[in-house]
Amino acid sequence: MDKKIKFLTLGLLTFAAGVAFNNFAMSDVPSKIGVVDVQAVVNSSSQVQALKKEQQAKTKEIVAFVEKARKDVAATTDVKKKQALEEKYSKELANKKIAMDKNYATKLKAIDDSISKQIEAQAKAGGYDIVLTKSVVLYGGSDITDEVKKVVK
Repeated sequence: MDKKIKFLTLGLLTFAAGVAFNNFAMSDVPSKIGVVDVQAVVNSSSQVQALKKEQQAKTKEIVAFVEKARKDVAATTDVKKKQALEEKYSKELANKKIAMDKNYATKLKAIDDSISKQIEAQAKAGGYDIVLTKSVVLYGGSDITDEVKKVVK
């Protein structure tokens, strides 16, 4: 029985020492945390501004197309021709919308990837272990938004 108590005590002391050593070792690991206001970076991006202008221009084209289609349909008096024109313009409008959305999504993904790579590059250059979006950080971290904005332009 005496040997069992010694063995149990030795086991508990070894466990406690291991936990203490682990906590000590983990406290020496430096973590440099950066934060980025992603929305501010996106808003300042010239690529995003150009994409917005392009999208507005394409939207104006579609509005002009719809107006022209309405005039053509209104000018037609034959019921069958009117229906055929409506179907034709509806298909064309749907195809234009799909093409516009696909083009926008492709370009937006490319811009998003580019911004993410720039954030990663700035984080590595600054020696940051972790970079979080500013909106999720209540306190702490080094704000690298301005550095990222300069690179993204």
